[in-house]
Amino acid sequence: MSIGNSPEDERPFPDVTEEARTSVGRALKQARIEAGLTVDDVSTATRVRIAIVHAIEADDFAPCGGDVYARGHIRTLAKAVRLDPAPLLAQFDTERGGRPAPTPAAPLFEAERIRPERRGPNWTAAMVAAIVAVVGFVGFTAFKGGDDGSARDQVAGGTPTADKSAAPTPKKSKPADQKPEPSDSAIAAAPQDKVTVQVSAVDGRSWISAKDHNGRMLFDGLLKKGESKTFQDSSKINLILGDAGAIQLYVNGKKIEDDFQPGAVERLTYTKGDPEVG
Repeated sequence: MSIGNSPEDERPFPDVTEEARTSVGRALKQARIEAGLTVDDVSTATRVRIAIVHAIEADDFAPCGGDVYARGHIRTLAKAVRLDPAPLLAQFDTERGGRPAPTPAAPLFEAERIRPERRGPNWTAAMVAAIVAVVGFVGFTAFKGGDDGSARDQVAGGTPTADKSAAPTPKKSKPADQKPEPSDSAIAAAPQDKVTVQVSAVDGRSWISAKDHNGRMLFDGLLKKGESKTFQDSSKINLILGDAGAIQLYVNGKKIEDDFQPGAVERLTYTKGDPEVG
């Protein structure tokens, strides 16, 4: 009679942690198939390109352009196939070493903080120059007034008056006090019979897609920080913003004040007249 565990009890337990866990792409693909949807159906519903949908379902997130954009696509695709995006995003962050920090914002704020400090000395120098000019003008006026008094004394004492003439008072051309009103932005002059959309990447880079009312692609690519694109159509512009928080929009001459969140994917439609999101 043996005491202890039998050989069957000493066999290693199967590893159900890594191998059995479904990857993010596989989970999205299985949910799509169970929902009876094709890749074309998901691409049409989410405006995510077919190539990117195929890549994500194969756990290849490189075509997304970065972890921030990949998270936005995962959230969008999960909602399209009726999955809760939170567990998938948590799994994605764990596999990628944690949620990406919004590092582009720090250099932007730092640049905005430093820029006014560099302008300070220039304004100070301008003020000093103005004060010196005023003091010099007052001194010159007083000195010239003294010369005129001496000339009058010489005339009273018998100095020939042949060259005497009343010194003409210098005419000072006073600049007009009215300052021209600042002209409106060039985008404000957009024609009223068309829809004009200006997209500017002010807070970082973002992937942009723009189509006209016929579905024709006007632009599909990455807009780097500081770059702008202007699109115009006779009736409608359809936009997809990969990182809406980095974008500033002007539509038909009016600045759009929507509070877009960093990393959020937004799908927008604008028409003629007062801009309203479709």
